[in-house]
Amino acid sequence: MSDQTFNLSRRALLKNTALLGAAVAIVGAPAIVGAAAPIRLTLGHGASPGNPRAVAADKFAQLVNERSGGAINVTVAGAAQLGDDAAMLTSLRTGALAISANSQGTTSGIVPELGALGLPFLFTDGATPIKLLQGKIGDQLRPKFEALGLVPLGWWENGVRHVTNSKREIKVPDDLKGLKIRTPPDPMTIDIFQALGAATAQIAFAELYVALQQGVVDGQENPLTNIASNKLYEVNKYISLTGHKWESNPVLMSKMAWGRLDAKLQTILMEAMAEATTLQVGLVQADSEKLLKEFRANPNVVVNEVDLAAFRQRTASVYEKWEQKPFGSFVKELRKTVGV
Repeated sequence: MSDQTFNLSRRALLKNTALLGAAVAIVGAPAIVGAAAPIRLTLGHGASPGNPRAVAADKFAQLVNERSGGAINVTVAGAAQLGDDAAMLTSLRTGALAISANSQGTTSGIVPELGALGLPFLFTDGATPIKLLQGKIGDQLRPKFEALGLVPLGWWENGVRHVTNSKREIKVPDDLKGLKIRTPPDPMTIDIFQALGAATAQIAFAELYVALQQGVVDGQENPLTNIASNKLYEVNKYISLTGHKWESNPVLMSKMAWGRLDAKLQTILMEAMAEATTLQVGLVQADSEKLLKEFRANPNVVVNEVDLAAFRQRTASVYEKWEQKPFGSFVKELRKTVGV
């Protein structure tokens, strides 16, 4: 081999080595980018578009995505796309879902103390219970959730619940006799309606409209926001303002997903949740007032007041029953705190 041929071969080798090195660098680039790829979190909920829960969930995602500078990417799956609240709660505990704006009725199935906040006529609006959940009561509930692999991010408001049905006005408890009322799978709500003399049936919220339309059940109970956003008034013309209980919407995060975030990102998440909570609670309260006026003005809807004293008297036994439960001391402390 001549010196010239050797030099050419050597130059070719060096060139090819350089190209190979560049190729390795390029192939390696995705690994570097991948290491800094956003942490993807999905927030699931069962609310319809326009519902305060849906609006606040979108706001929360927007705030986190902006403030994390791309380190976190939150996507929202609403309207029960990921299943009902029970299915989403299971997904949280297995780590298949990161966050859920869930329901008090469902979550009280694993932390029964939470159900006590729905004692009949304990609260007339969300101001007091939200304050308690953000303070003393929430501090007591947090470790119970954490022991189950869940981190409470915030406490939203579902609202004060009222009865609707397709048969008649409900003015006194006896008007419920002979009616089948859909309730969530919530022990407190079931106890309340059994005390009032109604038959109860547990049907998934996503299936409720059709169940009412087909007469599977005669009525149901929900906050005005849910009655409106899901158009339940179309198949239940009678809205009776029982105000029999208040409920929260606990926003829970999988402990596994929470553990993927460093302290800075956890702070961003909590600050965004605080702002989303203020928005959500404000919307529920404002919507309730606005919707009541709209329902009263709707010629196809009948809105009536009820004999609250009679309802309170008929449901007094629910307090006694819940004070006898294993967590009765929590119930008694809650009553003492509220002054009821």
